[in-house]
Amino acid sequence: MRIVVIAFANFREILGKERQLHAKEGATVGELLEELAASSQAFREAAFDNTGALRDYVLLMINRKRIDPSQELSRQLKDGDELAIFPPLAGG
Repeated sequence: MRIVVIAFANFREILGKERQLHAKEGATVGELLEELAASSQAFREAAFDNTGALRDYVLLMINRKRIDPSQELSRQLKDGDELAIFPPLAGG
């Protein structure tokens, strides 16, 4: 199945603005993030801590709706889903 990954801010610098990934049927959000981390050491260091857990500040959205990474990394993705990945955001 095809999943569109859109990255923002410094994640965009690491992964590129948008990429399409082919995932196995029933793949989860966590598995897709692990696949991205396996393909980019810089992404692994930016998004995951030294225990392999997703950093608390990483924001995720599926199809433009925010999800809670602490509870939804096991959420299964569907063909055509869009996963957006945001680093910490600040501004004023």
